[in-house]
Amino acid sequence: MTDLAERQHDDAVTFLPHRLNRQPVVVRGLTADELWICVGLCGSAGLLIGLVLAWLTATIAVMPTVVVITVAFGVFVGGNTLRRHKRGRPDTWLYRQLQWRIALRYPGFGSLVGGADLVTRSGYWTTRRPSP
Repeated sequence: MTDLAERQHDDAVTFLPHRLNRQPVVVRGLTADELWICVGLCGSAGLLIGLVLAWLTATIAVMPTVVVITVAFGVFVGGNTLRRHKRGRPDTWLYRQLQWRIALRYPGFGSLVGGADLVTRSGYWTTRRPSP
């Protein structure tokens, strides 16, 4: 009987890992999802700027150069900024913050990103029941 109890005790996990389900930090405080968002936005901005500069200078080689520079600059600056803002907050803070801002500014689009599930009411809250 004691042998069975010891065997069951050996199979049990004696600790619970704290950061098991967290996304790892990849570059400059950004997780993989945040890095892709940052690269996509900065690459799009660099593509627009590069198209204009390529048209003005009549040199197509300007476009990929500007895209690479804006992506590098965006990851460097965006990583520092986001790391500063995320410090001490929960893992889902960034996504809820973006969802909340979209729900407030663009109510029609907010329902597509799940903003209808958020509490967006401003004002005083009370826990008292109204008197009859």
